[in-house]
Amino acid sequence: MSAPRFLRLFLISRNHTIPYAHAQTIQENLVAEFLKHKAIVSSRNPPSPLPPAPTPTIFAFSPEPVYTTGRREAGLLTASQIRQLREPLVTSDGSTQVAGIFEAKRGGQITFHGPGQVVIYPIFDIKSIRSEKFPHGLTARQYVELLEETTIETLKLRNIDSFRTNAPGVWVSPSEKIAAVGIHMRRNIASYGVAINVATDLRWFDRIVACGLEGKSMTSI
Repeated sequence: MSAPRFLRLFLISRNHTIPYAHAQTIQENLVAEFLKHKAIVSSRNPPSPLPPAPTPTIFAFSPEPVYTTGRREAGLLTASQIRQLREPLVTSDGSTQVAGIFEAKRGGQITFHGPGQVVIYPIFDIKSIRSEKFPHGLTARQYVELLEETTIETLKLRNIDSFRTNAPGVWVSPSEKIAAVGIHMRRNIASYGVAINVATDLRWFDRIVACGLEGKSMTSI
C-alpha cells in the first residue's frame, strides 16, 4: 500500500455553524475515498502502479444545535423524549433555537453538539500511521487514548489541567467532562472523533444524561 500523505486540514470556522447533517455528508464522502482506495488495492487484479492513498484529513467544525445518539441507542428515543429534546431554548442573545436529532454511527450514547463547541473528526486509516511505538499502526483502543491525550495537551495551551478516567472523554474533575470522544471504524478507517466545549451553552445538556454517565456533568472552557 502506498504511504499516505500527511496531513490535510478541513476547517469550518467555529464562528459559523453548519447543519450537522451537512457535516456528516462531508465526513461520509471523505471516508468513502479511503474505502474506495482500499477496495482497489485489495482487489484480485489491482492496477499498477497503485493509486496514491487518500490524504489523512482532520475535519473541524461547529454545528447547529443537535442531539446525536450512538449506535446502541439508535431508534430507542420515545416520542416524549423527542418532544423534550426539541423544546426551544432562549439563548443569551435573546434568540430562540431548536435542536435537531441525529442517529450517528459512532460508539457511545446520546450527547449534544452545538454552537461554541469545536467538533474534530480525524479521518484516516489507523493502520497506516506507524512509528517506533506503533510499528503496526494503531488499534482502536490506542487511537481513542491518543485522541484523549492530544485533547489534554491542547487544553494545556489554555492553562486547563485535564485528565483521562475509566469513562470515555477528557475530564477537568471527577464529575466534570470538558470533551466527549466517540469513534467509528470500518476496515480500519476512523471517523467521528472528539468534541471540545469551548463556549457551549451547557443548558442543552440538562435534557439528557450525556454519554449515559449518571451523576456527571459537562463543563466548558
